[in-house]
Amino acid sequence: MKNRFLACPLAAATALALAGCGLLPGSGGETRTVDIWLMRDSVSEDFLNRFTEAYEDEHDDVELNVTIQDWTGIGKKVTEAIKGGGGPDLIEVGNTQVAQYADTDRLFDLTLESVRDLGSEDWLPGLAEPGSVGGSQYGIPWYAANRIVIYNKDLFTQAGVTEPPATRAQWLDVTEKVNRQGAQGIYLAGQDWYTLAGFIWDEGGELAVDEGGVWTGTLDSPEALRGMEFYKDLQSLGSGPKNADEQNPPQAEVFARGDVAQIVAVPSAVSAILKANPGLKDKLGYFPVPGKKAGTPGAVFTGGSDLIIPANAPDRTAALDVVKALAGEKWQTELARAMGYVPNKKGLASVVSGQEATAAMAAGAANGRATPNSPQWASVEGDNPIKPFMTAVLEGENAKKAARKASEAITETLSE
Repeated sequence: MKNRFLACPLAAATALALAGCGLLPGSGGETRTVDIWLMRDSVSEDFLNRFTEAYEDEHDDVELNVTIQDWTGIGKKVTEAIKGGGGPDLIEVGNTQVAQYADTDRLFDLTLESVRDLGSEDWLPGLAEPGSVGGSQYGIPWYAANRIVIYNKDLFTQAGVTEPPATRAQWLDVTEKVNRQGAQGIYLAGQDWYTLAGFIWDEGGELAVDEGGVWTGTLDSPEALRGMEFYKDLQSLGSGPKNADEQNPPQAEVFARGDVAQIVAVPSAVSAILKANPGLKDKLGYFPVPGKKAGTPGAVFTGGSDLIIPANAPDRTAALDVVKALAGEKWQTELARAMGYVPNKKGLASVVSGQEATAAMAAGAANGRATPNSPQWASVEGDNPIKPFMTAVLEGENAKKAARKASEAITETLSE
C-alpha cells in the first residue's frame, strides 16, 4: 500500500504541495499525488487504510496522502490554505462551514459533476443544501449524523407504554404518562437549540431568512413561536435545567442514572451512557424524533461533513475522482457501517437497517435541515441569542417579546 497516513504534520502537507501538481520528485511524472485533509475521528484508521489500499490498487498512477486535522482552529487554517498557493487537493469540512469558504470565491464549482456523476437528486437535504451557495454546488455530501430519541425500555414498560410514539401529540402523551410514574419523562435542557430548530422547521418556520441577499432573524414569526411552545410543553415533563444546554451537565450522564426515560441526542451518546452505566446495555431503545403526522419523522438538524476542492488544488481532476469514490455507493456503505453514520443519499438508508440506532437516525435524516446558509452564521452561534430566548420563555417571560429581541440580534450579526 502506497499511503502515508500523517497524524497532523502540516509541514508534510506543505512539502507535498511544493512537489507541484501532485508529482513526486524522482517519479518521472508517473505518480500523481492527491493531498487530502480529513478531520480527526471522522473515520477510523481501519476504514482509511482499506479505502486507500483499494483506491490505489485501482489507480496505479495515484498516491493518496492524508493529513488528519483538528477541529479547533480549522476555519482559519482552511481559509489560509484555499487562499494560498498549492494547498491540499481535497478537504473535509463541516456541512455548515461550506458557505464561509465559498464566500472567499476560492472553491471549485462542482455543480456539473453533482448532477452528471454524483446523483445529487437523492442527496440528504441537510447535507446538500448547505453545500450549495448562490446556485452553485461547492460541497459534496459525505456523511451525516442527526438527533434521535434514546429511551429506557424498562421505564416505558413500567408506565404501560408498549411502542414508541409516531407523532408529536403521541410523544407528549407518552412522556407525560412516564413522568407520572416517578421517573423523568424526558431530560431536555432548556437551551438545546438544535432540537428547538427542528420543532420550528416542523411548524414551517425558520431561524432566519434570506431576502434578496439580506438576512433577517425570524424567531418571532408565528411558526417559530409555535415550535417554541411545543418545546416548552415537552421540556416541562422532566427536570432539565431551564438555563443550560445539553452539555451542562452532559445529558448522557444524566440519562445513565437510570431514572430518565428519554433524551434527544445523536447515537454517539450511547457509548457515554454505557460507559457510565453498563447495566443499561439491553435496555436502550431508539426512534426518530416524531413529526406532526404519523409516517413523517420530525425535522432535525443534520450535522456531518461535505467534501470541497479548492480552486488552487494542484490536481483537481484527481481530487474529483477521489470525491466520486468517497461519495459513491460502495464506500458510502462501508463508511456508514464502520462509523455508524447516515449515508449521503436517502436511497442508501437501508444499508444500516441492521443497526437500530443508526437506522432511526437515517429515517430522521430524510427530513433533515441545516442552519441558515450564511457565511456569518458561525458568528451567531458564537454568541448565541437563541439560548437566552429559550430560557426566557421557559421561565415565563413574554415569548413574542423575547423572540423579537433574539431575532434582532441574529439580524445584526448576519448583516456584519
